[in-house]
Amino acid sequence: MEKHFITHDGVELFYRYWPAKETPEKQAIVLLHRGHEHSGRMAHLVEELGLNEFDFFAWDARGHGQSPGQRGFSPSFGTIVRDLQTFIEHISSTYQININNIAIIGQSVGAVVAATWVHDYAPNIRCLVLASPAFKIKLYIPFARLAIKLWYKFKGLFFVNSYVNAKFLTHDPKRIASYNTDPLVTRPIAANVLLGLYDTAERVVADAAAITVPTQLLISGADFVVHHQPQHAFFARLSSFIKEKHVLPGFYHDTLGEMHRELATNKIRDFITRLFASKQQQLSLLNAHQQGYTKTEADELAVPYPINSWQGIYWQLYRYSLHLAGMLSTGIRLGHQTGFDSGSTLDYVYRNEPRGTSPVGQWIDQYYLNSIGWRGIRQRKTHLEECLRLAIQWLHNKNMSINIVDIAAGHGRYVLETIVTSNIKPDSILLRDYSELNVEQGQQLIKEKGLTDIATFTTGDAFNKTSLAEITPTPSIAIVSGLYELFADNPLITQSLAGLASVIPEGGYLIYTNQPWHPQLEMIARALTSHREGQAWVMRRRTQLEMDQLVESAGFTKITQRIDDDGIFSVSIAERIGR
Repeated sequence: MEKHFITHDGVELFYRYWPAKETPEKQAIVLLHRGHEHSGRMAHLVEELGLNEFDFFAWDARGHGQSPGQRGFSPSFGTIVRDLQTFIEHISSTYQININNIAIIGQSVGAVVAATWVHDYAPNIRCLVLASPAFKIKLYIPFARLAIKLWYKFKGLFFVNSYVNAKFLTHDPKRIASYNTDPLVTRPIAANVLLGLYDTAERVVADAAAITVPTQLLISGADFVVHHQPQHAFFARLSSFIKEKHVLPGFYHDTLGEMHRELATNKIRDFITRLFASKQQQLSLLNAHQQGYTKTEADELAVPYPINSWQGIYWQLYRYSLHLAGMLSTGIRLGHQTGFDSGSTLDYVYRNEPRGTSPVGQWIDQYYLNSIGWRGIRQRKTHLEECLRLAIQWLHNKNMSINIVDIAAGHGRYVLETIVTSNIKPDSILLRDYSELNVEQGQQLIKEKGLTDIATFTTGDAFNKTSLAEITPTPSIAIVSGLYELFADNPLITQSLAGLASVIPEGGYLIYTNQPWHPQLEMIARALTSHREGQAWVMRRRTQLEMDQLVESAGFTKITQRIDDDGIFSVSIAERIGR
């Protein structure tokens, strides 16, 4: 059957649906095609896998096959990953299939999309099969990636045509012929997508330990298209209870379309059958603050380098240069004064207006504000506002009172600006923060936004369970933004969530943020200071799964999530379930 679903940004994507021939229970397999191709080129797997008790789904990614859009283009690689999230939500709701009864099979670029989605969104799927994931494409031309990056920065959007001849994808003459004559095969790929694929793949391979889903990796032994080493590194780092790797000698890149692909499909069938026949296991991360790779990482960052080592000298010079920059840059100076993680700094980053004592200082400030972390913070603000509008709409649809509380609001800018532009006004807004300076600035912002009739700002301890449980009026939306990321120990987070769970009514919502990844962790730890009496800003990352488990253990069910293209900051909405 040929179907369509609507993405988060209103694009109607094409997909194919094959209902199960046997239906003991609702369960599904989702197929993700490789780059340049489309769902039709994976259709043969429905019969060849012989898994008749499963519904099968296969999409045409945007810009591919029968889906709309400029051929080979997407706004970003992250957009493709979010499309997958929307696709799974569509399958789950339309066909009443629980996500833990879904398996994913991805090939090449589709495998990278699948691995990124599992890493960034932490879905509770049954298993994951990755065939020749394109973690690192062989470009053959020296410095090709650098040239593409520079030309994209200079020229803007352009397209790179695939160099791959069909005879180097598979030994199967029929597959070669069909590839060469298929009008839906898309040769070009947008430069931004190609660069995003590289950057995202490097991140996911480096942080593969965040993935706990049972995973099967199939590696083509004679692959002319992608490198093997990142595939092996990815597998070695996986935290999955169940994982298996198979190298298929002589196979070209089109692993699932090779001459003797039954060697691959037999392994896939066995893997999926075993996983669905056994009880699903999930690794508990509630004690990840005591043991685990993110704790080890944070512990290492907390230890200073010897003063006379080259690393110690480097970071001394870095801190000194940052001190000098703070004499000219308003934002850097504010970070030194209040902490680079303070509410004042975040409000300055949100406003994104470079300031300095001279044109040079303003240029330094602009460079500072454009750093990858602060760009992610501003995207997090956009996602927070989007999620808050969603939660308000959902409560309105349920005829529930709309009482909002932000337990660590900073200056409260994102909440207040969302309400100003909202068509649905809440019954009340309570902003809280530990800092009297933030409370003072927030109260002034409430006046500026003309919301004194419904909004108040008070001091409050976000980790005091009793204080949170006594919040009035009873909040139906609670927001925790940028707070839990600053504290490594899970018992502290559990205490805060318990307080919120005790006061939010059934059907109410929790909006929470997380930082599962950051490419500048060492710079932050070695050079920046926090709001806590000028201490070094050492962060322990929480994987998305760890954060979601903490929220779930408090009595909430995650509904939806947003994350920036760099995978740094996520924003999620969870619903308070039966009390």
